[in-house]
Amino acid sequence: MLKKLILGVSVVAFSAGVAYAQGIKRTPLQKLDFPEGYETVTAIAEVPAGGASGRHTHPGAETGYVLDGELELVIDGQAPLKLKAGDSYQIPAGAVHDAKTSGDKPLKVLGIYIITKGKPLATPAPN
Repeated sequence: MLKKLILGVSVVAFSAGVAYAQGIKRTPLQKLDFPEGYETVTAIAEVPAGGASGRHTHPGAETGYVLDGELELVIDGQAPLKLKAGDSYQIPAGAVHDAKTSGDKPLKVLGIYIITKGKPLATPAPN
C-alpha cells in the first residue's frame, strides 16, 4: 500500500515538474510524444551523496550521461558498473536497477527515457 502511495505521489509530482521516487529526484526538461506509442522524456536525475536511487524499473529504455559525481550502477543480472562524470550508460527496458553514489559528492545525470506512452516513468522494484 505504501509503495502504491509513493508511486502515485511520484506520478503527480512528475506532471507538476519535479518527480521524487525513492532516493532520486528527477527534474523533467522535455517530454515528446515520439516514437509512436512511446514518450521520450529528458530529465536531470539527482541522488544525494551517500544515497541511492532505490531499486526500480522503467517501462522502456534509459540512456544517460553522468554530469557530476560518481556512482555504482547495479543492473540485475550484470556486473556492477563504476561510472564518473563524463561517462554514459544504457539500461534495457524493464531491467531492475539501482544507482548508488560513491564518494562525498551528490550524483547528477542527464537521463533520456523512451517509455511506453501512458505508463509511469519509474516503478519501485522489490529488494
